[in-house]
Amino acid sequence: MVSHQTIAMIETESFPQIDFEAISRNKIYQEVAKQLERHIAEGLKPGDLLPSERELVQMLGVSRTSVRDAIRSLELVGLLEPRQGIGTVVCDPSAAASNPLARALFEKKRMIADLLDVRKMIEPSLAYRAARRISQDEIAEMEDILRRHQKKVDADEVGIEEDSEFHYAIALASDNRAVLKVVDVLMDLLRENRELSLQVEGRQKKSLAGHRRIFSALKRGNAFAAEAAMRRHLQEIETIVLKNL
Repeated sequence: MVSHQTIAMIETESFPQIDFEAISRNKIYQEVAKQLERHIAEGLKPGDLLPSERELVQMLGVSRTSVRDAIRSLELVGLLEPRQGIGTVVCDPSAAASNPLARALFEKKRMIADLLDVRKMIEPSLAYRAARRISQDEIAEMEDILRRHQKKVDADEVGIEEDSEFHYAIALASDNRAVLKVVDVLMDLLRENRELSLQVEGRQKKSLAGHRRIFSALKRGNAFAAEAAMRRHLQEIETIVLKNL
């Protein structure tokens, strides 16, 4: 286990003396949040300014993303408050009283964001490969999926199965058995979120339109266009999902 290194006491006019411990890089942002929460409970007072993100990065030895996520998680439970033109201010710990629901929601949103990131890493490349390997039978299968999805959209029904089937069909067309297992796991993990997000007004039509753009590129055998269409589709999904979570 990596030992913690004690960081020197910080003396500034904007915040009181705080003795932070360095966190090894394999630790997640929850460890940063725990240290901040401990200092809020033991030393910082309501109204005190938190050190800036840049200063916290240096003091804790972690990435700016980890610091930012830790601060946001504590903002959600009411321990910190961002003030325009001032910085992040400490709130009254007794008033915040630790909100487990807010923490759970933050954790869920972060997990879904991470899963969507994985999709953006994998699926554009799959679309590229599929465009170069797709067979006429696979094209026919995708056309059938799109027809069934369109019928559900017209009937104002949720096309969860068709949405999953289309992405899985692309993975099949990419002709890589190992990646199918990865796609299976992603689809299962995102299923609950897909059920909710597809019911958001306009989400189904946007998803179907994205699928049609991808399919058009696949049918033409244009690998670069298929990759770009998939990337655009996933970005649109991410915007809708995270906004409505």
